[in-house]
Amino acid sequence: MRLLLLLVASWAVLGLTLADSSYNHFRLPTALRPQKYNLRVLTHFEDPDNLRFEGDVKILFKVLENANNITLHAKNLTIDESLITLRDTSSANKKNCVSGTEVNAVHDFYVMRTCEELVAGDVYELTMPFAAELNRQLEGYYRSSYIDPVTNKSRWLSITQFEPASARLAFPCFDEPDYKAPFVVTLGYHKRFNGLSNMPVKEIKPNEQIADYIWCEFEESVPMSTYLVAYSVNDFSHKPSTLPNSTLFRTWARPNAIEQCDYAAEVGPKVLQYYEDLFGIKFPLPKIDQIAIPDFSAGAMENWGLVTYREIALLYSAQHSSLADKQRVASIIAHELAHQWFGNLVTMKWWTDLWLNEGFATYVASLGVDKINPEWRSMAQESLSNLLVIFRKDALETSHPISRPIELVTEIQESFDQISYQKGSTVLRMMHMFLGDESFRSGIQNYLQKFSYGNAEQDNLWESLTEAAHKFRALPKSYDIKRIMDSWTLQTGYPIINITRDYSAGSAKLSQERYLLNTQISRAQRGGCWWVPLSYTTQGERDFTNTAPKTWMECGSSGEVLPKTITGLPGKDQWIIFNTQMSTLYKVNYDERNWKLLIDTLTNGDFESIHVINRAQLIDDAFYLAWTGEQNYDIAMELLEYMRREREYLPWKSAFENLKRLRGIIRQTPNLEFFKRYLQKLIEPVYEHLNGLNDTFANIEQQDQVLLKTMVATWACQYQVGDCVPKALNYFTAWRSEQDPDKQNPVPINLRQTVYCTAIRHGDDGDWNFLWMRYNNSNVAAEKRTIMSSLGCTREVWLLQRYLALTFEPKQGIRKQDSMWAFQAVAYNEIGFHLARDYFMNNVDFIYKFYSPIVKDMSRLLPPFSEQTFQQSDFDDFRNFVTEHRSSLKGLEQAIQQTLETMLTNVQWKERNYDQVSVSIRSLLDKPTE
Repeated sequence: MRLLLLLVASWAVLGLTLADSSYNHFRLPTALRPQKYNLRVLTHFEDPDNLRFEGDVKILFKVLENANNITLHAKNLTIDESLITLRDTSSANKKNCVSGTEVNAVHDFYVMRTCEELVAGDVYELTMPFAAELNRQLEGYYRSSYIDPVTNKSRWLSITQFEPASARLAFPCFDEPDYKAPFVVTLGYHKRFNGLSNMPVKEIKPNEQIADYIWCEFEESVPMSTYLVAYSVNDFSHKPSTLPNSTLFRTWARPNAIEQCDYAAEVGPKVLQYYEDLFGIKFPLPKIDQIAIPDFSAGAMENWGLVTYREIALLYSAQHSSLADKQRVASIIAHELAHQWFGNLVTMKWWTDLWLNEGFATYVASLGVDKINPEWRSMAQESLSNLLVIFRKDALETSHPISRPIELVTEIQESFDQISYQKGSTVLRMMHMFLGDESFRSGIQNYLQKFSYGNAEQDNLWESLTEAAHKFRALPKSYDIKRIMDSWTLQTGYPIINITRDYSAGSAKLSQERYLLNTQISRAQRGGCWWVPLSYTTQGERDFTNTAPKTWMECGSSGEVLPKTITGLPGKDQWIIFNTQMSTLYKVNYDERNWKLLIDTLTNGDFESIHVINRAQLIDDAFYLAWTGEQNYDIAMELLEYMRREREYLPWKSAFENLKRLRGIIRQTPNLEFFKRYLQKLIEPVYEHLNGLNDTFANIEQQDQVLLKTMVATWACQYQVGDCVPKALNYFTAWRSEQDPDKQNPVPINLRQTVYCTAIRHGDDGDWNFLWMRYNNSNVAAEKRTIMSSLGCTREVWLLQRYLALTFEPKQGIRKQDSMWAFQAVAYNEIGFHLARDYFMNNVDFIYKFYSPIVKDMSRLLPPFSEQTFQQSDFDDFRNFVTEHRSSLKGLEQAIQQTLETMLTNVQWKERNYDQVSVSIRSLLDKPTE
C-alpha cells in the first residue's frame, strides 16, 4: 500500500519529488468533463485533539478527446493510491486502471496515468478515497466551535468554504467554475448531530461499521460548480419560514443564539420572492438553508441551497443591534440570495469575470433591500457609499480593471475586492439608469434563461442587454452595450470630465481623461477614454428626476477621445450640474464661475432645490479636485460652509469622508487645534438640530436620520462639540452602575459605539476592563464588534499594547476573523497608530503565519498605515520594510502596492496643500457666523 500525502509545503520533508509533467498550464486540460459526483464524507468529532474526516468520491466523467491521464485538483489530502479504481461504464469488457500518479504543486494538479488510453465518447467512473484533518484555516472542510453556556465547554461543528478554489482541500475534483455537474452528497456522523448540504435529505440509515453513527444521503443536486458545494455537521437549532410556494426555508444558528434568527427568517423569504419576480425564474431548488457560523473568514457565501454567514452578517438582536447592524444583515442576505441566480444558476466561465457574480449581487441586493424596506432609503445610501469607495480606490495607478486576466489562485483571492463588488455594482447601476427599467429587466431575464445551469462571459450579458436596448429603443441602433461597457470593465480607473463654459454663446466644451491621485503622472501619460452618458440640469430647470442621458461622450474606433460640445445652455447668471443623481462614475471639473454660482445657491439660496445626492457629489468633487490641485482649496472649504444648513445624511456622509482624510494628516501637526475649532463650528448646528446625544430615536420618522445622528455624534464627541462628551460619560457611568450590566444597558443602541469609545478615551483601566468583560460575556456578534472597536479608543499606551497582544491570541476571546477590527481600532487611534505600525513591522512574520493561508485577510491591517502616513521619511521606512520582508508579504502584492501609492499621494498632498488648507481653515474661523 502506498499513501500519497498531498501536502504541498512538505514535499522536501517527506522525501518526495514531483514527477515531470508536460502539462503546466494553470487551467485544467479540456479532454475530460465530469458528468456526476457521488461524494461520501465521514466526520469524526470524538477526539477534540484529532478532528478529522475521511471519505470517497465517485466521479462519472466523459472523455471528449483521447487521453492517457486524468488530471484534476487535490490538495492537503491523504490519498491511498492502491484503492483508486477506474472503469469504463460503456462496456464491462473494457478494463482500465491507474498505473501511477504525479503532482503539480503549483496548480494543485493530481495527475493519474491510466493503464489504457481513455477513449473519446466513453464515460468512465473514477473512485478515489481521501482523508484529512478538519483544519483550523477557515477554508476547505474545516472546524468551528462555540462555548456551551451550560457546560462552559467547546461544542464542535464542521463547515465548508470552497470559493474560490478550496473544494480541492475537501475531496478530489475538477475545481474550476465551468466544470459543472450534479452532486449526490452523503454525510456520515454521530446521530446526535444534524447534517446539512445543498439539497434536502433523501434518506437516513445506520452506519453498519460505527455504533450510533448514521449515513445521511441528500437528493441529487442540479448541475453546479464545485465552489458552490456545501455541507455541515452541527448541533444547531433552526427557525422555519413560511413561503407561499413549496420552497423550504430555514435559518440555523447555535442553540443559544436561535432567537437572533427572527429577522433573517423574515427578510430572506421576502427577498427571495422579489428576485423570482425580477428575474422571471423561480428559485430552482426545493429548499434553502441559511446558517450562522461562529468562525468564518468571508462575510457570507452563496452556496446553492445552503448559504453560510458570519454571525454578524445573519444574526440580529433588537436589544443589542443598531439600525446600521440591521441594514447590514438585510443587505448581506439580499446579496447572497441574488447569487442563487447570478453566480449559481448562471456562473462565470472563469474568475476573470468574477465581477459578474459579485457586482451583480451587490447591485441587485440594493434593489431588493429598497423594495422590502423603502423607509430606509438605502438605495441612495448604498449608491453613494459605493461611489465614495471607488472614487478613492480606482484613482490609484495600481488599481485594476473590473474584468482582468487570472492565472493563479492568489490572483483570484485578490479579485474579491472593492473593484469587483462596488465598482461592478456602480457601473451596473449606471447601465440600469441609461437603459431604463424595462430594457434592463428584459435583458437580464433573457441572459439568465439562455445560460441557466451553464456558464457565461461578460460578452454574453452584453449581447442580451443590447438586444433588449434596441427592442425597447433605449439606445440608438448604432450603439451597442459591449462598446459602451467594455470601456468601463476592461480598463482601469474612471474619467474626470473637464467642462469649460462659454457663457456668452450658451455652450460648453467637454474633455475627459483618467483621474489619478498621483500628481507626478502627467496628463499626457494618463490617457483613457470612456463612453459617458451625460445627464445634466441647469439652475433654471432644476430637473433632478430625469437621469437619462441627454447626450454621450464617445470614443473613437481606436479608443481616442472624441471632442464634445454642448449647446443651449443658460448664461452667466445660472449654474449647470452634470451627472444627475451621480448616475455615472466620473468627476466633474467646472470653471471657477460655475463653482461660485453653485456655492452661492448652497450658502445663500434654496440649497435643497439641488438634489441631495448631487449635494453630496459637489462636496466630494470639490475636495478631490482640491486634493490633486485642479482647483484651489478655497473653493472646497467655501462650499463646505453651507453644511451648517445641511440636515440630510448623504451630504454629511460625503463631507465626513473627505474631512477624515484631512484629519488623518492634520491631527499630527501643530494646526490640530485650529482644525478642531473649525469642526466644532461646522458640526454644532446639526448636532443641536438632532438633540445631541438625547435618546430621541423613537421620534425619528426618516430612518436615515438615525444614521445621521449616529454619525454626527461620533464626530461631535471626538471634537468635544456641545455637551457630547459629558453626556456620553454620564451614559457610561450609569451603565457601570447597573447591578447586571450584561442584561441592563441604559445607553441608546444607536449611540453605543460613540458612548463606549468616548468613555474609553476619557476613562481609565477600570473602564477598559469593564468593557472587556462585557465583550467576553456578550452573546451577540454585532455588540461584540461595537465593543471591539471601542476598546481601541483608549489613550493609555500600556492598554493599547495589551490590546494588540490580545488581538492575535484567539484563545483570549477575539476570533481570527475579527482580529482586523481590533487592530484597526488601535491603528486609527492617534496614539495607537505608531504602536500598531511598530507592532506590525516587528511581528510581520508571526502575523503572516497567523493568517496563512488566507493571507488576504492580512491586507485589511494596512489601510490605517496608508491613510495616516504623510511624511517622506515614514514612507521611505515602510517602502524599505516591504523590500526586506517580501517573503512575509507574499500574496499581498496588490494591497502593498496600493498602500505605498496611497502613502505617496499623502506625502505629495502635505507638500502641496498643507499650508493652503491651514490658511483656509484659519480664515473661516475668523469669519463671523451668520
